[in-house]
Amino acid sequence: MSENAEIIDFIKKTPKIELHLHIEGTLEPEHMFELAKRNNISIPYKNIEEVKSAYNFQNLDSFLNVYYQGSKVLISEQDFFDLTWAYILKCKKDNIVHTEIFFDPQAHVDRGIDFDIVINGIYKALKKANKELNLTSKIIMCFLRHLDEESGFKILNQALKHKDKIIGVGLDSSELENPPKKFEKLFRKAIEEGFLTVAHAGEEGPPEFIWDSINLLKVKRIDHGIQCLRDEKLVEELIKTQIPLTVCPLSNVKLCVFDRLENHNLKKMLNRGLRVMVNSDDPAYFGGYLNKNLIEIQSALDLTIEEVKTLIINSFKSSFLDEAKKNVWIAKINK
Repeated sequence: MSENAEIIDFIKKTPKIELHLHIEGTLEPEHMFELAKRNNISIPYKNIEEVKSAYNFQNLDSFLNVYYQGSKVLISEQDFFDLTWAYILKCKKDNIVHTEIFFDPQAHVDRGIDFDIVINGIYKALKKANKELNLTSKIIMCFLRHLDEESGFKILNQALKHKDKIIGVGLDSSELENPPKKFEKLFRKAIEEGFLTVAHAGEEGPPEFIWDSINLLKVKRIDHGIQCLRDEKLVEELIKTQIPLTVCPLSNVKLCVFDRLENHNLKKMLNRGLRVMVNSDDPAYFGGYLNKNLIEIQSALDLTIEEVKTLIINSFKSSFLDEAKKNVWIAKINK
């Protein structure tokens, strides 16, 4: 077996965790059409080929326009269950043993879908995955940053009775015009209510947004964080604190943050001692689930098997699993 084939085999066979995954972003074109038909929803595409041709994005906002169009086909608890279960089957295929998924309730509640329908559909699928496939999971509710803080407070209040299902809150959507400080009070309240916090920062936005996510939002993880290398003091802080950075390579190329995978800065981040890992973000839109992200970034950056192993172990270290479970999985990987 060649060295490259050996690394690909290692990626496929090794237990993995995913920490940056938007469940609405797993809606495959075929499933979108199926749900549109089921729910008698009109979508602006005549066929699957038209959907796929719409997946040529110029930046984050051009993607979000298509993303929210797709979400409109999700209506019933069964729809959210089916969406989540389809992703779970991808997890099983990719040997993902634990996943911490994001969902965007405002995108659904604002079009008349009850919060309980959304969370219950997702949660029931994850419970079934744990029982039948031994796949563990956590749910993180994201606030849409293009909406105002008041809207976030309304959705937080609806989430309070679901604390048994939702472990944390995050921040996603259009980054550039919506800095973390816009949501400082909202995140303070979420922390008071016992939620863990994460936030998208430094994807397209400046290093300052990463600083503010850490200092104002008190986040446990930074989602993306790839702009951190523009600020040496920030890099030193991230090395010292080992705050995780959930990097999504295929997403970064698809949204034109990098022109090609070969120019991605993941290896530089890894070599500096930053706690980085690989995730798929919105895989139905960006061309691949976790294994494909790992395989393609390994090939593009010529990562060694030890570097790939570090990326995978970093995911376990950075998860919201308890320490004992983390250590069990890490020991298996290090065998």
